Amino acid sequence: MAHVTLTNVRPWGGAPVDIVMSGAEILSVAPAETAAGDGDHLDGGGLLALPGFINAHAHVDKSWWGQPWVSYGGEATTQGRISHERAERDGLGIPSPSSATAVLGEFLRHGTTAVRSHVDVDLGVGLRGIEAVREAVASFGGAVEVEIVAFPQDGVMRRPGVLELLDQAAAAGATAVGGLDPASIDRDPVAQLDGLFGIAERRGVGLDIHLHDGGDLGAFQIELIIDRTLRTGLNGKVTVSHGFALGELPANRQQSLIEACAEAGVSWATVAPVRTAPLPWRGMRDHGVPIGLGTDGVRDLWSPYGDGDLLRVALDFARLHGLRTDEELAYAVELASTRAAGFVHREVHDIVAGARADIVLVDAENVQDALVRSPRRHLVVAGGRVVVQDGELRV
Repeated sequence: MAHVTLTNVRPWGGAPVDIVMSGAEILSVAPAETAAGDGDHLDGGGLLALPGFINAHAHVDKSWWGQPWVSYGGEATTQGRISHERAERDGLGIPSPSSATAVLGEFLRHGTTAVRSHVDVDLGVGLRGIEAVREAVASFGGAVEVEIVAFPQDGVMRRPGVLELLDQAAAAGATAVGGLDPASIDRDPVAQLDGLFGIAERRGVGLDIHLHDGGDLGAFQIELIIDRTLRTGLNGKVTVSHGFALGELPANRQQSLIEACAEAGVSWATVAPVRTAPLPWRGMRDHGVPIGLGTDGVRDLWSPYGDGDLLRVALDFARLHGLRTDEELAYAVELASTRAAGFVHREVHDIVAGARADIVLVDAENVQDALVRSPRRHLVVAGGRVVVQDGELRV
């Protein structure tokens, strides 16, 4: 197999190196001008190199990207957004392969090479959204890898038949099933968690539960999720998405929940939205509770915001949590890349031998400079091939 060598780049702002890639994998990383081997050579021009970004919480089936502007509407509550989306999505052709392709293209253009996407599964759309996303992913020929969470956006227990659809999705290859506010949406947290954990046990998949409820109600549901995880032996396979309540609790209760999450291997996905309480990230980091960053929806019927740039989400996380030091700013970028490996079932995701060859080049002095400026992606390599050059897609 022919090798491709990316020469003279600075991983994480370090000394210049040459990166030899074989197929989709990094074969070696050596000081610049020392790597041997035949094959093509790409001049990195001394640019900063980062691993491809990992979007740990997306909704690529929902976006109207590529269509004329859609004005925001509906009642600004979780239930209001659900109802508005259900009323309007068919008229916009959502979900469809074309809309999913458009948003995945923006992800790639900004350097995201792996995605964990929630895809709506409900009585109106069935499994059609999953089929649309898979078709979109296939059109990129492996440039972007997408794991699918079968997501019951309209509720579970209040919509008889949805559990069966989730089970079918898991049987058909979804890597996880989702849940949504077991208390405030379904108003029966025990029954929802019974059903979801039952599917996860039976099908050998993970769980990823959206939890918007705040304060004590949210904390109660986090405790239920942790308890179920421990009792079912699904340690390391359960994620809480959003989980706003954790940031709102007193420090002593935060600490006890962090320790319990660490014991159960429960991870956290956040989109770092403005005006929410900061997460106790230091305690989570120190106890080994994984945190992943995501874009959530991008230009969809829930919100007109988003451009697919995960580096901007990392900056939002840094601002929300008051990060200032070089170490802290680098940590925010790590959350968008190396530290998110587990969210897409990778053992390692970095610019090291043996890792998938996902590399992003930017013109920046160091990692911190790249975070605060979010410069154009000069080159994106995904699976060992160039997929973006000078900010433009080549796939």
